[in-house]
Amino acid sequence: MLLTRHLDANATLVSLIEPLTTRDGFAPTALAGVQVLRASCDVARGPQIYEPSLVIIAQGSKLAYLGPRTLEYGAGHYLIQALPVPFECETFSAPDGPMLGVSIAIDRVLLGELVLAMGLAPGRHIPAQTPESMTSAVLDDAMRDCVERLLRCLHDPLECQIMGQARLRELLFVALRGPQADVLRALVEQQGQFARIAASLSHLHAHYTEPLNVETLASCANMSASTFHEHFKRSTLLSPVQYLKRLRLLKAQALLVAEGLGVAQVAHRVGYQSTSQFSREYKRYFERNPGEERAA
Repeated sequence: MLLTRHLDANATLVSLIEPLTTRDGFAPTALAGVQVLRASCDVARGPQIYEPSLVIIAQGSKLAYLGPRTLEYGAGHYLIQALPVPFECETFSAPDGPMLGVSIAIDRVLLGELVLAMGLAPGRHIPAQTPESMTSAVLDDAMRDCVERLLRCLHDPLECQIMGQARLRELLFVALRGPQADVLRALVEQQGQFARIAASLSHLHAHYTEPLNVETLASCANMSASTFHEHFKRSTLLSPVQYLKRLRLLKAQALLVAEGLGVAQVAHRVGYQSTSQFSREYKRYFERNPGEERAA
């Protein structure tokens, strides 16, 4: 009986997401920060990066590989991406249709307001160890109902305009009462290392085309350079230099695919001074050269 109810609920989510998807990949909706995603066939394992978000899958499934960890999130789970950490992702469509899901950006300002309103005092509930930057959680009835209300809202322009922000607020509220609440609270714990690294990553994403200055990033995190380097690597599993390189390459891939720019143009746009170095590092990371990416 319980399984049947969940299957019916998943079918409802599928019926609400499918009309909003116009193509494979991520597509925007009428509500800023909310995207729907679709994959009509299996997608082989490859590099990816998500902005901080909750990703709920209604049909099909995904596997995320982050360092030694493997996370599965499908119709019974959702992903919490707390930090924009490069990882590898594999996508599986369902036997009877495409993979379908919805991605909701994590608004740290709204998150902070909710933490204060809920009386979750800073530092009171945050574990001593660094939280995981990426976790999966069970899609329980409370979260499923909340996602359903958000999706219904997207089908009604007036409701979306009037109630959209309230639906996002409700979803974050439910997540803050869920099994992975610690990592969300840690994002807005201003004196905590996790929130400080998140601030440095925001700066890095805004200035990734510029030469890396570890001292500036450490300053964003209000840490010494050595302490920053240690906590950065603990949170992202990469050094700042490695992170910047992967971020630039992932941004370059998006430019090659979406805008059809030349290889040299893309290399310089994402911050490389040498096109040949860019091509070497691109092939090493994606196992194909940028010219092949552009042609495909």
